[in-house]
Amino acid sequence: MSKKQNDPMTFAIEFMMGGVSAAVSKTAAAPIERVKLLIQNQDELIKQGRLDRPYGGVVDCFKRVSAAEGVASLWRGNVANVLRYFPTQALNIAFKEQIKRMFGFSKERDGYAKWFMGNLASGGMAGALSLLFVYSLDYARTRLANDNKSASKGGSRQFNGLVDVYRKTIASDGIRGLYRGFNISCVGIIVYRGLYFGLYDSLRPALPVNLRDNFAATFMLGWAVTITAGLASYPLDTVRRRMMMTSGEAVKYKSSFDCFQQIVKNDGVKSLFKGAGANILRAVAGAGVLAGYDKLQVLVFGKAYSGGGG
Repeated sequence: MSKKQNDPMTFAIEFMMGGVSAAVSKTAAAPIERVKLLIQNQDELIKQGRLDRPYGGVVDCFKRVSAAEGVASLWRGNVANVLRYFPTQALNIAFKEQIKRMFGFSKERDGYAKWFMGNLASGGMAGALSLLFVYSLDYARTRLANDNKSASKGGSRQFNGLVDVYRKTIASDGIRGLYRGFNISCVGIIVYRGLYFGLYDSLRPALPVNLRDNFAATFMLGWAVTITAGLASYPLDTVRRRMMMTSGEAVKYKSSFDCFQQIVKNDGVKSLFKGAGANILRAVAGAGVLAGYDKLQVLVFGKAYSGGGG
């Protein structure tokens, strides 16, 4: 293990490269991200009287939001998402590298199984650590993205912007309101990030040597990994989003398990996967992060396989 790998400058470079590539890709995918959140939380919005009828799918949601709020509204919540995602992705990548180095597993020395589990563990632990820093921003982004113009309430919105989300939530629920669903989020992020980074780091070396620096190949691998991780953790994500949506409301779920039970009882098991189709399209953003990060490594470090993708 070289000194260069552990010095602060290398950590800072990994942090910045991960954050920049994440911010750009998330902004590009912001419209489908908002549609995914609206479809995922539509049952909660209907209960709250902020949506008059369910969306008929991704295309229907796009049409209705664009017609009612304008095309620019598809980026609603993107500022909060970039503010959240820049440190989240950057911390995930940087922490993951530090944790991997602490494990120090080598495929040749320790065997494939231990090396693979080390990748899964480092990805999951990095995600959980990052969540501590940015959860309230994720909450604010979720509330803004789901803050549609309610026809039943005179076309008004709940929130005027990011600061207003914090102000109103703290006024109604206290600081605790900003962290509703945090526990299940920790479980979900460990599952998601563990698979996201663990599978990518483990499968990328299996690519033919001539494709490891190929943007299209790493992009497709990243997309497949993001879809797999997203579907595996999607029910947990639905539970945490639905819990977030109850801050400031009169009726709240007692716990994550209570939320899960009520969703299944009232809306059916399929409701846990609402928006999953849009999530597959949204995975383009995650794939762009990983592939873009690898490309930046070649430009900055002059080598093809190090840092966030390695």
